Amino acid sequence: MKDRLKQSGLTRSLKTWVAIVPLCVSSLSLADTPPPPSVTNDQLTLKRVMSDPDWMGRSPEASFWSLDNSSVYYSQKALGHSHQEYSLIKLSSAGEAQGKPQLLDESAALTIAAQKASLNSSKSQGVFEFEGDIYLINIDTGNIEALTADEERQSKPRFSASDRISFLQGYKVFHYDLNRRLGTQVAEFKTENDPETDTGKSYLEQSQPRLLKYIEKTEAEKKFQQKRREANNTSANKTWFLGADKRIRTFRLSPDGGWVILGLVDNGLEGKSDHMPEFVTSDGYVNDRKVRPLVGSSKPTNETFYAFDLLTQEKHEIDLAKLPGINDDPLEDLKRNAAKKIGYKFKALDKPRSVYAYNWMVNGGVEWTSDSKKAAILLFSYDNKDRWLVGFDVNKKSLKTLDWMSDEAWINDWTFNQFGWLPDNQTLYFLSEKDGYSHLYVKKGRKRATQLTEGDYEVSDVTISDDGKFAYFKANKKHPGIYEIYRVSTKGGKVEALTNLNGVNDYVLSPDETSLLITHSTTTKMPELFVKKVGVEGAPQKLTDTMSNAFKSVSWQAPQIVAIPSRHIDRPIYSRFYKAQNNSKVGDNGKKPAVIFVHGAGYLQNSHQGWSGYFREYMFHNLLTRQGYVVLDMDYRASKGYGRDWRTAIYRQMGTPELEDLVDGADWLSKNAGVDPERIGVYGGSYGGFMTFMALFKEPDVFAAGAALRPVTDWAHYNHGYTSNILNTPEVDPEAYERSSPIEFAEGLRKPLLIAHGMVDDNVFFKDSVRLVQRLIELEKTPYFETAIYPVEPHGFKQPSSWLDEYTRIYQLFERYLN
Repeated sequence: MKDRLKQSGLTRSLKTWVAIVPLCVSSLSLADTPPPPSVTNDQLTLKRVMSDPDWMGRSPEASFWSLDNSSVYYSQKALGHSHQEYSLIKLSSAGEAQGKPQLLDESAALTIAAQKASLNSSKSQGVFEFEGDIYLINIDTGNIEALTADEERQSKPRFSASDRISFLQGYKVFHYDLNRRLGTQVAEFKTENDPETDTGKSYLEQSQPRLLKYIEKTEAEKKFQQKRREANNTSANKTWFLGADKRIRTFRLSPDGGWVILGLVDNGLEGKSDHMPEFVTSDGYVNDRKVRPLVGSSKPTNETFYAFDLLTQEKHEIDLAKLPGINDDPLEDLKRNAAKKIGYKFKALDKPRSVYAYNWMVNGGVEWTSDSKKAAILLFSYDNKDRWLVGFDVNKKSLKTLDWMSDEAWINDWTFNQFGWLPDNQTLYFLSEKDGYSHLYVKKGRKRATQLTEGDYEVSDVTISDDGKFAYFKANKKHPGIYEIYRVSTKGGKVEALTNLNGVNDYVLSPDETSLLITHSTTTKMPELFVKKVGVEGAPQKLTDTMSNAFKSVSWQAPQIVAIPSRHIDRPIYSRFYKAQNNSKVGDNGKKPAVIFVHGAGYLQNSHQGWSGYFREYMFHNLLTRQGYVVLDMDYRASKGYGRDWRTAIYRQMGTPELEDLVDGADWLSKNAGVDPERIGVYGGSYGGFMTFMALFKEPDVFAAGAALRPVTDWAHYNHGYTSNILNTPEVDPEAYERSSPIEFAEGLRKPLLIAHGMVDDNVFFKDSVRLVQRLIELEKTPYFETAIYPVEPHGFKQPSSWLDEYTRIYQLFERYLN
């Protein structure tokens, strides 16, 4: 054992690691480890870095325009609290801020909600929902009138005619006559059996009226009263009974309030829920929470669609049988091989594949034309291989495939699925990765779709001008890490850049379409608001300055965005590179230690030129560089922002391409940054924790130590929506899970490892770490690892004390084993 430890460099702290009891909260034995740095010349400390982020400043969020274009609203985290508060900035005609932002109190909540009203065709009135009631606003006067005021909750109001609005109350549809100030229910949809046709009564239920006259009379009276209500009903309300065994998944009312597109799925599709105990509770007893099922354990979601004509009270089933490729099984070979491996009888597909509507959008995957004559529905196959954009014509009662995209890996259902209609009610616009990157397309009638943007960049956040002539969008056109705002004619032509700010920019087009409200950030500056006139040269007007003086006083290092060559593909790996600020850790060989940070989510971009969501890690990396470390933060293959091929490189092999990229990063550091190849550490959370395991288990000669935070250890225990995209399901593709799960490679551990996990993590369950720890114990790996558990923390930590404890352990791990 000692010889093996000596080879790995652990004998200098053998007593430290042997003394650790796995799965306890005991700290590393740190008697000979220097404490984390306390104070530097500009007051950067680990405690400060991990404290409540209020000290940094509170950036504007969720910004939007007032309806009259005269003001900008935005929210901020309330000082010392977790809730949001709103501020208002009044603008001059030139777009300049008139005075300081005005903090709004609760009395302004109704006015704030009114700014998001749905307008009538003349834009003279708007209707909106606030706390479950419907209100009408006069745009010219700003006067607000309540249209409903009751205990029921109404939602989704909009003008369905010049003098009428429609809204929902659960799955009830109402029309409201503005002239008569009268609301009328026109339809209700119930997931119940129709009492008139229900033949599913038990023998006991059938016997009661036969044997007891009282029951017979009561039932007869109920039927009589129901018929009288129907005969006297002037509202033309229709109750639709959809079946007690069904659940409504898609529900979209047409603009004129006359049609509903509805999607139904069977009840009871979800697999067995897992359990998560909460040990720290207010009553002192352990609370057992039910949490999500595991990947592949639920039954396929197969959605059946209907179009309901509320005027004629007719129901039309939308037939999906002619969807191209619907009867093909792209997983047949994998299923056949899995049947042999696992030992079950293979059964070929004998019916159309399961399909469901895209439900990550506000409108539930359905977009109507403004004249309510057509609806576009975005459909996905349950096996993640196909996406269809289909159109339903209410006159013809027919379905037509408008666009079909198939991917041998998986369709990107996480983003780039925006679609809608131009104002002409004939032309569909949509985003698609069909050429390898997310680009904007338009399609009219039977014509082939026209691609409006092209190139090695990603298009997102599309806004169509009111006249339908322009499409505004965000894209990383000039560099993968720089996001600017652009527009292009919907007829095609040159893409016009509307900003040239560098960094990362988001936008909201003003209601009159003359200005952009821009949220701009850089690697060292948190998001702030700016206003810029569309098509006008010159710098934008800055509206906010929310970064604190305390944060500004720190000399933050701006990471360089470097393109690291890959030895595996003909594309670079974009990364954030932080130089060591001194030579305090230069070894006898003249080399420095380094830390590689691995971002989470997999499909996330962190090596962009804007402010990072990993702001604590950004500050921690600055602190490390002041201690003499070099830091690298890589957008490995699987990351967002680099196109379809970069995203799907991990299909059926999670942890392989990414690890190749991390190893290339380590090699680049040793050849280009003066880094000692024997002193490179790695750490990350969630997906980054998963990759830390893969790095230490599969490449122990490259990485000297690592910290895996809230890590996935076995993909068969993660959720369905994310995992089945990349690895299919365990019953279909067991080999993909085995080659992708760290627990399968735990025997390779021979370098120091810290495992840190919150016990109430309902994303990556705490049991992931528990199972791996048991595996490591059985493999007699106790000298190489320790654990830190956090009893009250979910996936994203909440308590500053937990953040500090976790990152103190990470820092001390690197101090001991990278020095």
